[in-house]
Amino acid sequence: MEAVLHHLRGAIERGEYAVGDKLPSEAELCRRLEVSRPVLREALRALQTMGLTVSRTGKGTFVVSGGAVADPTFGDYAASDLLEVRRHVEIPVAGYAAQRRTPEDLDHLTHLLERMERETDTTAWVAMDTLFHLAVAQAARNPVFRRVIEEIRDALARQSAFLNELGGRREQSNREHRAIVEALIDNSAPDAEQAMAHHLTRVETTLTQIVAAAPSPSPAPAPGAAPTPKPEPQP
Repeated sequence: MEAVLHHLRGAIERGEYAVGDKLPSEAELCRRLEVSRPVLREALRALQTMGLTVSRTGKGTFVVSGGAVADPTFGDYAASDLLEVRRHVEIPVAGYAAQRRTPEDLDHLTHLLERMERETDTTAWVAMDTLFHLAVAQAARNPVFRRVIEEIRDALARQSAFLNELGGRREQSNREHRAIVEALIDNSAPDAEQAMAHHLTRVETTLTQIVAAAPSPSPAPAPGAAPTPKPEPQP
């Protein structure tokens, strides 16, 4: 998926697909790039998240920008808005959770973390990632905190999938989650807040790196793909 995304993003940013152009159909792109439709669709969703394209039902995918936006959107929320809220909510929540967690909370979080560390499927891992943050909010024993996390749950899942597919965040995130759980086990609010703050900082850093990454000057197609899908070679 990363190779397909790099190829299509490069073609857009080099002007091979101009603003207003419609990308070839999914079937045509799959044929040219020699990838499955699920892989292509993940790449197309990433392009849309970056603000490069928009998908119009029944019409196809259209280029809307020649360069990735600095503030991508996940579901209903911009990344910057999402991160701002998470910093103001999840950092203090982690502190409260360290003070108020029950043995059952710790058992649930530890079991969830162990499952995440064994999981290799991104979709399954992302689902558990959102459950992890909900479980920390639950441990804070304030239903309003949990309600806030529930509200942004879909955006969190979209962001998590984006970061793991393109930023290889899974193992690092598992380590950061373990540091949070260990702080909760130690009953240390300062350590829990620091661990959560570090986690959110790494999320922001990875997101910035993905969006800012410039494609190589020459096309970088997926294995077996034509050098560029557009324009067609001239005789």
